[in-house]
Amino acid sequence: MTNAPLPEIAFIGGGNMARSLIGGLVAQGRPPSSIRVAEPVDGLRDALARDFGVRVFANAAEAAQGASTCLLAVKPQVMRDVCGELAGIAASNPLIVSIAAGITSAQLNRWLGGGRAVVRAMPNTPALIGQGVTGLFATPAVSAAQRDDTEALLRAAGPTAWIADESLMDAVTAVSGSGPAYVFLLAEAMQAAAERQGLPADAAALLVQQTLAGAAAMLARSGEPASVLRARVTSPNGTTQAAIETLQAGGFESLVDRAIDRATQRGRELSAAND
Repeated sequence: MTNAPLPEIAFIGGGNMARSLIGGLVAQGRPPSSIRVAEPVDGLRDALARDFGVRVFANAAEAAQGASTCLLAVKPQVMRDVCGELAGIAASNPLIVSIAAGITSAQLNRWLGGGRAVVRAMPNTPALIGQGVTGLFATPAVSAAQRDDTEALLRAAGPTAWIADESLMDAVTAVSGSGPAYVFLLAEAMQAAAERQGLPADAAALLVQQTLAGAAAMLARSGEPASVLRARVTSPNGTTQAAIETLQAGGFESLVDRAIDRATQRGRELSAAND
């Protein structure tokens, strides 16, 4: 008795995020023959076929033909045109998973011709090394089995979190989607400050990188809130307290709040601009 072939997944767009998900799926044992990728750039398309053994296409509709899930991994500015190419796949009615920032499920459903099961997903760049996190929103048309399929697909990049209210997906984008850039900016500032204190650049880079990595690991593994961990490191009248008080006097928490609010608003602006 032979096992039935796995349902096919079509990636529409073969850039870095799609590549990381494809690599994760193949590493987990999914047959490359069950993965189809549409990528218009010849070099990227050839690299995907060479590196993972997946089937590649230049045309989105051709790649999506017969797939049970289509993951849309294209830029928001071209999403409407791509959906127009895919509107004719009504016969198979695949699950649609979009990782484009600021494009709503209603827009996707409309551009695809209506009646679609749509999941919005917002992974972040640590997904490229399997250390990402993805926020997910499903429309009512998405079945429980399709939710499971979505989790299995995105779990190749790291943990997932379902969001019940789609309007909060812009906040997900602002916090986790854009969040790695905030950490990189902090790393830049810490390294520059360390070098101004006289530390060699290579030592400063190592100290900053491992400090951020270690602190993130403690936050993830300890099960305790950030406020508790921070207080534990901050000895009264010590060096850490002096630094924390300086950050707070400069409005650190308020600045972070304003930054995330602005990123959230920008997500809403992207949606309006691409409607």
